[in-house]
Amino acid sequence: MNKLTIALVAALALTGATFASGPATAGDEHGDFMVRGLVTGVLPDTDATVKAGGTVIPGAGAEVSDEVIPAATLTYFFTDNLALELFCCFAKHDVKATGSIAALGEIADTWIFPPALTAQYHFNPGGKFKPYVGAGLQYIAFFDEGTGSNALGATKVNIDDALGFTLQAGMDYSLGNGWYLNADVKKTWLNTDVDWAGTGISGDVDLDPLIVSAGVGYRFNLSDVLGGL
Repeated sequence: MNKLTIALVAALALTGATFASGPATAGDEHGDFMVRGLVTGVLPDTDATVKAGGTVIPGAGAEVSDEVIPAATLTYFFTDNLALELFCCFAKHDVKATGSIAALGEIADTWIFPPALTAQYHFNPGGKFKPYVGAGLQYIAFFDEGTGSNALGATKVNIDDALGFTLQAGMDYSLGNGWYLNADVKKTWLNTDVDWAGTGISGDVDLDPLIVSAGVGYRFNLSDVLGGL
């Protein structure tokens, strides 16, 4: 999966180079499409209930690691005020035991693919500073799950995919010719179930990640790009 991360960074760099090498008039402050390359912090607010044979283990919990990753967004503007944004990335997180089972250490690890789709309202479309708010859904697909240090003796770990509600607030600052600086915060509320196969241990986990991003965006008209193909 490191190759996927490298590929994402390379794609963003190539996109930026392509736009930069084109005519300055390609950028449009009021274009109908924006692409952003971001540095993103994924900060789960974990609350877990751990069970053995269906019975809650008193004081037992789990914590999902914070990660800093590359990410990207694609935004389509229906009007200067109304837009639809797709956010995505790949990340790998570790899961550590806490509370009464903290001595178990790392009890799982997993890759995630967490696309978020939000409907947005953008303020002050004629100014340089353009704040926005959004709401939508985030889906997290868990894959390549691992057993961590496997002090539980599990044959494998199964983590259910999850769907949650997302709120968003952010701002774009115009640099001219369609280029923008961006800062963005998303909060998602979602729940998943975890099973350590062969052990009788399971978990009910609220992930509720805070997703904080900063980066550079480029706004243009799709017709200007597609017309040249």
